[in-house]
Amino acid sequence: MFHLGFIINPFAGIGGKVGLKGSDGEAIRAEAFARGAVSQSANRARITLEILKPYKDQLIFFTASGDMGENLLKELGFNYECVYSYQGASTAQDTIEAANKIVAKKANLFLFAGGDGTARNIYEAVGEELPVLGIPAGVKIHSGVYAVTPKAAGLVIEQMLNNELVSLLETSVMDIDEEAFRKGNVRAKKYGEMQVPAEHRYVQSTKSGGKEVEALVVQDIADYVVEQMEDDIHYLIGSGTTCAAVMDSLGLENTLLGIDHVFQQRLVQQDVYEKHILELLDAHPEKVKAVITIIGGQGHIIGRGNQQLSAKVLRQLGRDNLIVIATKTKLQQLNGKPLIVDSDDLALNEEFSGPIKVITGYEDSVLYPVGRI
Repeated sequence: MFHLGFIINPFAGIGGKVGLKGSDGEAIRAEAFARGAVSQSANRARITLEILKPYKDQLIFFTASGDMGENLLKELGFNYECVYSYQGASTAQDTIEAANKIVAKKANLFLFAGGDGTARNIYEAVGEELPVLGIPAGVKIHSGVYAVTPKAAGLVIEQMLNNELVSLLETSVMDIDEEAFRKGNVRAKKYGEMQVPAEHRYVQSTKSGGKEVEALVVQDIADYVVEQMEDDIHYLIGSGTTCAAVMDSLGLENTLLGIDHVFQQRLVQQDVYEKHILELLDAHPEKVKAVITIIGGQGHIIGRGNQQLSAKVLRQLGRDNLIVIATKTKLQQLNGKPLIVDSDDLALNEEFSGPIKVITGYEDSVLYPVGRI
């Protein structure tokens, strides 16, 4: 039998679609729910576990009660043992204590759904005692312990169950200061390392930091995007420094880690979230485009730092209305790996796969594949 530790952070990622850039702390959670946030981490974990359903007879899970794991495992018919119970809303301390119980059970692998805060909690309990694998469900995903998508996490475990050779690598546990993050400053800190079953298609790199490309190349991209803007189109300018260059070229104030609405080269609204975008799409169908970029070292164009572009938004927006921008250096850093669309809708992820145009300079673009992971 394969013994699998399993924990869900029920609050992971609730701030993403409502523009809060994190979910740490009761006040932020309350604000997220006030804005209409819905917990998504169990749905992300369900995608992973669906891959493992054919292997039910080979698996025993060690988990926590309620929404931290037991409910989903029971729903899907897996064999499990509840090793930790909690009352009320779960906390970071519940994650740590549940993880300690799982470590004591000597699980073969610890699977968890959350963000960088959850990874820190798991690290505090697990260290290097046993291998871990994260299901990406948070707003902040800097740590290298996460699979690139929930489906990919399932595929890694499937390889292990089929006795395929899967390397174990030491990868970094990272987290950032959320208060600084909301002000546009990324201050990532390394907290330690954990062992991760590594398969390069399915497990992400630690996010690249610093200036990756020459400023002139980014400026060329920005100037070209601005030159191509149409007066009757509403533009959603995404997060990241490459998109920030577009706002700089327009002479507009930028939300570095959010999405801004621009019309006729003027700022309409800063830091919009899912609700605002859906209202915009309803009011101006076929007149909205989104400018997005690639996360360095990983390849995500959807699902990392821009959860405001939810599956519901993307279905209305359409693939053809995505303007992807990146330098050739950033593409080369992917070492041939495809770009990734990681929404909460697997069918949509599949529909958005295939070659996509990426603007890489002034009047310079390439076709680059979006994968089916």
